[in-house]
Amino acid sequence: MPSAPGPYPAPVGKTSRRLEWAFLPPNLRAYVERKCGSTVVEAISQTSGFTPGFASVPVCADGSKHFVKAASVKAQRLFADSYREEARKLAALPTSVPSPRLLWHLDDDWVALGIEYVDGRAPHRPWSPADLDSALDAPEVVADELTPPPAGPDLDSVEDDFAPLLAMWEHVRATRPDLPHLDDAVALAASFADVVGGQTLVHTDIRDDNLLIDTDGAVWICDWNWPIVGAAWIDTLLTLIGPRGDGVDVEPVLSSRRLTRDVAPDSIDRVLALLVGYFWKSADDPVPSTSPYIRDHQRWQGDVVWHWLSERRGWA
Repeated sequence: MPSAPGPYPAPVGKTSRRLEWAFLPPNLRAYVERKCGSTVVEAISQTSGFTPGFASVPVCADGSKHFVKAASVKAQRLFADSYREEARKLAALPTSVPSPRLLWHLDDDWVALGIEYVDGRAPHRPWSPADLDSALDAPEVVADELTPPPAGPDLDSVEDDFAPLLAMWEHVRATRPDLPHLDDAVALAASFADVVGGQTLVHTDIRDDNLLIDTDGAVWICDWNWPIVGAAWIDTLLTLIGPRGDGVDVEPVLSSRRLTRDVAPDSIDRVLALLVGYFWKSADDPVPSTSPYIRDHQRWQGDVVWHWLSERRGWA
């Protein structure tokens, strides 16, 4: 059995280096204030996540709070494109989905999004069973409301979206040639497409920094940048990676939650095997200056999933 991963290696809630309100162009700040309906007197930067775009809670003179994201099309094109996609996806979500609503959207020299402010907190790290139970309610609501997906956005299938991840095992094979059960893991990953198909809009990136637990205990899913269409159980499985690494026994969770309890164990293992290649290959990419902890995060997730998969398969 591989050794268990250590504690989460990144500073929780302090993983990104973001633009601050004072450094936005004056015309953009004025635009945001017009949309907020009041002068911004404070802007609380959200330092979780792994992107450098502006993400802040402007607090206005009238006491109102808002949530705004922004990225420069010229200087931050990748992130501007991501925010543009998020705006398109948010606009298509029905109000029954537990996600903050898109209130306004600017697409000019900057892409900016005004999103409904939610008074809430991220799940605590290490994960607690109580926070996890609340968090797993949200994908079940999504599955109920977004099967089939809403008309409008052109969404990739999970088979097409996940296909490039398989090639990342070649990097793992080259850098970890002595990895036990390497061929077994690659064979599992290679058959992922047989088990992930479905007609549910799947978020694909549910983790602690993309969730908010409000004052009533309800969970809101944020950051809808890259949803795809696939099996409803995928989001539940992905949500469990962080808790598993934090020491939560997630096997009883898999067998009890309604989206995963009837999924064949081999289907779960195929997706876990695919994810290992993605996380470990990504962890070896250069560290971006604007996201100093992303590779540590990805390496830890790869270790967590590998240990989990090995335990499930009985690999010594």
